[in-house]
Amino acid sequence: MILAWLAFFDGSLAVALALAGMVVAHYDFAAPIVGFTVFAAGLAFGLVGVLIGLIATLLTALSAKRRAGLARSVVGLLLSAFVVVPPAVIVLGHPYPPINDITTDTSNPPEFTHAQELAENQGRDMTYPKAFAAIQESAPAYQKLGPEKLDEPPDEVFKKANILAGEVQDWRITYVDPKTRSIEGVATSMLFHFKDDFVIQIRPAPGGGSLVEMRSKSRVGKGDLGTNYNRIMSFMQLMKGSPRGAAPNQQ
Repeated sequence: MILAWLAFFDGSLAVALALAGMVVAHYDFAAPIVGFTVFAAGLAFGLVGVLIGLIATLLTALSAKRRAGLARSVVGLLLSAFVVVPPAVIVLGHPYPPINDITTDTSNPPEFTHAQELAENQGRDMTYPKAFAAIQESAPAYQKLGPEKLDEPPDEVFKKANILAGEVQDWRITYVDPKTRSIEGVATSMLFHFKDDFVIQIRPAPGGGSLVEMRSKSRVGKGDLGTNYNRIMSFMQLMKGSPRGAAPNQQ
């Protein structure tokens, strides 16, 4: 049956493209966007494969003349579902709005002073989008996000932040300014190796102590599936603890 073969073909191609996209991006055989595009093509074939697989499975199961194609139909359906279902669960189940620049202070966000000098950021607007402030403030997923208050003086907290930021896996520190107590860097995502820019700033807290402010900005895409938020929250947790130790990468 032709539909059974089509289901099997689409499912096989979906798996091949999805795996190829992840491999070429993760191992830097191609740019992250290239790998993600190949992966997205696999998702497209997977969606078609699920539709054709469902139809083919139903027809072959109900017809004795077509029963020989049932196994191919089921395998094709399962292969397509293997590619489509996990991303669908992630995308449909996450609570984050479609913004990709997150900050602990929407009224006075930390600004990048060095990131725009990087070759990859030439021509990019690195200012915090004003429209994002209202979206972030109204999103339930970000209600716990804010500056971290520490009792130590700003200079001491800055030294601690500089140590911790330098130890985080897949972070590369690109700029440190003791005068403004600012740290800038680039974070690399775990799977596709996308690059995100971040800035950490230590400010004096009203009444004494320090405020740890942070902003994390994706270079591509409209949304981030919570990557920037989790990166900030992870670092804030580190700042509450010891100035030494392994830092988790929440990507």
